[in-house]
Amino acid sequence: MCFTPTAILPSRFNIQVFPSQDPLDRADFNAVEYINTLFPTEQALEEAQVAIGQLFGKIKDIKDKAEKSEQMVKEITRDIKQLDHAKRHLTTSITTLNHLHMLAGGVDSLEAMTRKRQYGEVANLLQGVVNVLEHFHKYMGIPQIRQLSERVKVAQSELGTQILADFEEAFPAQGSKRAGGPSNVLRDACLVANVLDPRIKQEIIKKFIRQHLSEYMVLFQENQDVAWLDKIDRRYAWIKRQLVDYEEKYGRMFPEEWCMTERIAVEFCHITRTELAKVMRTRAKEIEVKLLLFAIQRTTNFEGLLAKRFSGCTLTDRPGVKKPETPLESTNPFLEDEIGEDGSEMEEDLDRPKKHKAPDNPFHGIISKCFESHLYVYIESQDKNLGEMIDRFVSDFRAQGPPKAGTEDGGAVLPSCADLFVYYKKCMVQCSQLSTGEPMIAFTTIFQKYLREYAWKILSGNLPKTSSNSGGLTIKSLLQEKEGSEAAKFTVEELCLICSILSTAEYCLATTQQLEEKLKEKVDKNLVERINLTGEMDTFSNVISNSIQLLVQDLDAACDPALTAMSKMPWQSVEHVGDQSPYVTSVIMHIKQNVPIIRDNLASTRKYFTQFCIKFTNSFIPKFINHLFRCKTISMVGAEQLLLDTHSLKTVLLDLPSIGSQVVRKAPASYTKIVVKGMTRAEMILKVVMAPHEPSVVFVDNYIKLLADGNPETFQKTLDMKGLKRSEQSSMLELFRQRLPTPPSGTDGGPSLSFSTPTPEQENSRIRKLEKLIKKRL
Repeated sequence: MCFTPTAILPSRFNIQVFPSQDPLDRADFNAVEYINTLFPTEQALEEAQVAIGQLFGKIKDIKDKAEKSEQMVKEITRDIKQLDHAKRHLTTSITTLNHLHMLAGGVDSLEAMTRKRQYGEVANLLQGVVNVLEHFHKYMGIPQIRQLSERVKVAQSELGTQILADFEEAFPAQGSKRAGGPSNVLRDACLVANVLDPRIKQEIIKKFIRQHLSEYMVLFQENQDVAWLDKIDRRYAWIKRQLVDYEEKYGRMFPEEWCMTERIAVEFCHITRTELAKVMRTRAKEIEVKLLLFAIQRTTNFEGLLAKRFSGCTLTDRPGVKKPETPLESTNPFLEDEIGEDGSEMEEDLDRPKKHKAPDNPFHGIISKCFESHLYVYIESQDKNLGEMIDRFVSDFRAQGPPKAGTEDGGAVLPSCADLFVYYKKCMVQCSQLSTGEPMIAFTTIFQKYLREYAWKILSGNLPKTSSNSGGLTIKSLLQEKEGSEAAKFTVEELCLICSILSTAEYCLATTQQLEEKLKEKVDKNLVERINLTGEMDTFSNVISNSIQLLVQDLDAACDPALTAMSKMPWQSVEHVGDQSPYVTSVIMHIKQNVPIIRDNLASTRKYFTQFCIKFTNSFIPKFINHLFRCKTISMVGAEQLLLDTHSLKTVLLDLPSIGSQVVRKAPASYTKIVVKGMTRAEMILKVVMAPHEPSVVFVDNYIKLLADGNPETFQKTLDMKGLKRSEQSSMLELFRQRLPTPPSGTDGGPSLSFSTPTPEQENSRIRKLEKLIKKRL
């Protein structure tokens, strides 16, 4: 029966959605009645069965006919396949017979040409015979084919033996005269050798080069005078003549791809390296530095000449020699430094911009490698020369004295520093031409030694020594002191010397760092980790720190007598507020004396002048506050005078980096922040002193608010400045401990408090109000 969408839907939807007249779709469908309708009688049923049987018969008939057709097609295609196979086999047979004919004829011709030494024809024929023979590898079981293959092998063997004999006859190993020479026969024989076993070609090359260099072995034997280093130029002149002679006589005899000229030069280099090593080992005690450098220079020049003339393609042909990896591009500036033909070095500034790396020399070290084991002579010599140079620097410094104030030398880099690094650069150029291995490490170690000695003997050793006696001032002398009547502990020349040493140490630090980077670029990759000049750079950094500290200590010590005088003045008896006190004038005078000199001499190292200013401020302000605490029993007027003095010092300190300069520069923000924070604390202390201590609660709260300091010792020092009695101080201290705010949870509960610090604008406003108040009282 035919299934429709209505057949799969419930009967209640069939009439509504898909109307149908099919009795199978009726809701009251009865299968028995439906079958009885179709087959009302038994005869109708039998007729249906007969029809079905006829249908199956027709289907079977169609299937049989299809199978017969398929069989017929197979028989037709089978015949076609047989014809294809027959054609293919016939073609192969004809081709094989042609190859066999060619092989048989070729072998006969090859044997005949070999006997007649017709190498020109043999070269082409042999390659063809070998190619044809490759087609018969699977037929080697056939006796005739195997026989032809054996004949080819015999012919190849006879050719190799015959060609070697011809070369031996033309170029005999013994005797000074060459019996034969270049000929067309030998040229064609080389073409045949290209087809034969590679060992034949190698043997020809080996024998020819050995015969060609036999004269060199005799002329430059170890016992000959010309074999020594002082006549090393004669070796290279000899090979140059021989290469020219070879090009003229034998250049066309050998195939171009054999690179015979380069092979002769390379073999000469290997022999020369071996012979030089042997003679230097025998006469090691006679090797001097100048002689060694002369030989190295001439040898590296010759290696450079080889690199310009040849590609180095034959260097990897030798057994056990691996093809070198292409190194990474280097930016080492020393690569551009070469030694001139006259032996003079071409000097370049260390700070010169880097150039692109020159092409690698494949011949570098092919001879000069033999000098590495004797470089200790050169290194020992440089050790001695550098030691003498340091001693000369010391003696020259003592003889000439420190740089003169007011001259161009004041504060400048010491000339000896530049001399040291220029000399080191020359040595680096020479050493890098010889080896990028252990000798470079040894030389770097030597230079590290003298970098430290230079830092110790020339720089640290010449820093002025501080004097123990400060020569303090009395109050009377301080009050009578006039501007310029007292000099600082260090003279102007000594200040210039300190600045000059500082500038020199900075130059050494920067140059040493550059040299470390260039050394790492130059040495072998496996030795990079052994190049480390951190210790030397730290030494120069220490010299810089010590120099700055000396400058700070000198100015700091110059201000000490003034601060001492401040702490000993009778502030309780000050009757009125006037101009700044004499001790302030003294401090300002010393600042104006020292700072401009230091600034001018550190003009090239501005950052270290800033460090000096910061370190001096960090030292002076705490010392000033400590001396404030030593001032006992300060009256209201005395506190106002001290507050005015503090403001004057604060103004001077803020202008300290540009004090006495025609060009006013804004002080660095980091420096300004230190000054404002420190001097604001001093002002807050004096404001607390000026405040009445009654009522006590107000005084304590005001102290905590202004100073934000929970240390009872500081609070007690403030009470001492006010001149309170011990009994009064006890109650005040107890109240102070009670009024301290409770520290937040999680803190260590220390005495320090966290309060917002007044801004510089707020403090300036308060100072202006105080100044107005003082003027009114006056």
